[in-house]
Parts: sequence; C-alpha cells; structure tokens
Amino acid sequence: MKILHGFVDALSSLWLSCVLLILLALLTWLGTLYQVEHGLFGAQVKYFDSLFLVHQAGSVAIPLPGGTLVMGILFVNLVLGGIVRLRKDKSTVGILITHVGILMLIAAGFVKAYYSEDGHVTLYEGQRSNLFESYHHWELAVSEPLASGELREVVAKQETFFAAAPGKSAMLKGELPFDVEVTRFLPNCDVFPKGPMVGADIPTVDGFFLQARPLEKDNEANVAGAYITLIGRDGKRRDAIVHGASRNPLTVEYEGRRFGVALRREQWVMPFTVALDEFTKEDHPRMMMPKSFSSDVVVIEPGSERKVKISMNEPLRQDGLVLYQASWGPSNARPGDRLFSTLAVVRNPADQYPLYSCIVIAIGLVMHFSVKLMKHIRHEAQKAA
Repeated sequence: MKILHGFVDALSSLWLSCVLLILLALLTWLGTLYQVEHGLFGAQVKYFDSLFLVHQAGSVAIPLPGGTLVMGILFVNLVLGGIVRLRKDKSTVGILITHVGILMLIAAGFVKAYYSEDGHVTLYEGQRSNLFESYHHWELAVSEPLASGELREVVAKQETFFAAAPGKSAMLKGELPFDVEVTRFLPNCDVFPKGPMVGADIPTVDGFFLQARPLEKDNEANVAGAYITLIGRDGKRRDAIVHGASRNPLTVEYEGRRFGVALRREQWVMPFTVALDEFTKEDHPRMMMPKSFSSDVVVIEPGSERKVKISMNEPLRQDGLVLYQASWGPSNARPGDRLFSTLAVVRNPADQYPLYSCIVIAIGLVMHFSVKLMKHIRHEAQKAA
C-alpha cells in the first residue's frame, strides 16, 4: 500500500505538473525548429502525436516523451492533484472549476486528434461536390457501378498498406471476386515509361515503373503510388500500378463484372452538396498579394437550397461540419484566368469544446480571485479599524 500511495502522491504532485509543463514547452520549441526543415505535418506527427520520440541534436540522440504521453500524464495529474485530492472548501471552489475547464480542454484535444476528420474540397465556379478529401492520407478504393446507377466501393485505409515493401506485402480482401495485394507503397513518386536507363531492380508493369522521390516539406504535396497484384478466385494474378495523380482508375473485369481500382486521397461524404457560384479575390493596391478572398456557394440538401458566403473569418457550420475559406489557385494565375477555391472541411465532435473550456476556466478564475479580493478587503478594513 505504501508503494501505491507513493505512486499516487507522485502523480498528483505539483512538481510533476511543473515538469510536464516544461516538457510541453520544450516539445513546442523543438517541434517549431523541426517544422522549418520537415514541414508542419512532419513536426506534428513526430513531436505531438507520438508517445516517445528521439530528437537529433547534431550527432547526439536524445530520447523524449511525445506530446500524447505528456498530455495524458498531465490529465491524470490534474484529476488527482487538482480535483480528487484538492481541499474542498469555499476558498478552493474557483480552483476546482478552473481545473475542470483545463481537463475539458485536454479532452477536446484528444477528441480532435483521434475522432475528427480534416480535409478540403476544391471547386471551380460552376462545380459542385458532396465529398471532401484528406490533405495527408491515402486510401485504395475498388469501385463497381451497379445497375441502379449507384457506385459500390470497397475501401482500404492507408494504415493497412503504408508499410508494404518487397517481402512485406499487404493483402486486402473484401466482397469482391478478387483480392488486392499491395507489394510496394511509395509515399511520393512519379510514373515513367520504361527506358534503357531503368535498372533491373526497378519493377516495371506494362512498360511503366514508379520512381521514388524525396518527401516534400509540405506533406500535401506528396503524391503516392503503389505496385499491386490482383488475384482472382481462380488463382490468376495480374500486376498493376496505381498512382495518386491518375485521373482515371485502373479498369479490370472479373466474372463479367467491371471494377475500377484507384489510389486516392482519403475521402468522406458530406450530408449536403456545395456548389461554387462565385469566387472573389481582392488584392492589395498595386500588388498581386490577396487582401481578402471569399466564396459564394449554394448549400444543396434534399428539397432545399440556400446561398452562403464563406470568407476567411466567416466559416459555414452545418450538420456537424465546418467549412473554412482556406486558399485559392492556381498560384501562378494571371489577371482574367479562371480561379479555383479551396474550402477546408472539418468534422470535429469537440468543435465547441475549447470555447466552453475557456468559459469554465474564466468563471473559475473570476471566482477564485474574487474570494482573494474579498479577503484582502476585509483584512485591510480590520487593519484600518
């Protein structure tokens, strides 16, 4: 029991809170430096989405706890030290409420990290879509057009095949007359026709091969590709290449049915359709730098349509989704060129939690300092008397 009490005392101690806050500050600083060379997504994955990491300080490897582990321990520390073991009286009510608000904020971060969906929808004027796709993650989709006009899909997320390599393939099975074996996945690559300079160790399929490229600093600029093998129920195998930049899926036929196989950004369906009516961009005087830009869209639902303006500081919130004005393009467009609008789309169950958390924290702080102020006033009044 002494060991258990000592462990609980350590987890609820103030010194542990200080150590964890120092570690968070250190991870933020190191992650910011890492971002310069490796981009925001790479820094987020290494320093904040991890349990442990190894930071390279020149030739010295420094093991550190990741942001997920630090925040998890801090949550336990606040529960034990800030709520369970806090002395309960009128003077600590504000502190108790403040700790509850901080716990809500940490919980919101956890929900955002593990249960949200982030992506974008890019449209030219006159286009519409009810899909938004990921900036960072890929999926392998096998689609079959049905007689009813609908499209049936079997989808495998990137997590199931991202480690595929020679000798370590990933087998994807579903309600299909064939299986898909991913024999090699390349997170960034180009497709080239086979030529005399192609080495024997580079596999080619139908006269083409994938040439790996260094990862881009901005992860969304990487275009993935994969070598796959389609294995029918009769055991016959067909090798193929799928690439993220391909406009059309690989078309195959099995048992009299036609299928399309594509490597694409991970996609989600919105409960409504967004149509872009007009994109407006205002530049600074005598400059090509945009001062503001916005999108006039039509939100289309079964039986209803409504017009909405989405600007940089005025997002659209509907059916659990938030659509922000994120960017536009192409970046090299000249005056009069057709522009597209990119709307960032977020489905986050904890979207409003940070606001609620800040309100709770503010209430707790006001209560706590009000109690302190009243004590000070009474003390000064007694001294004056």
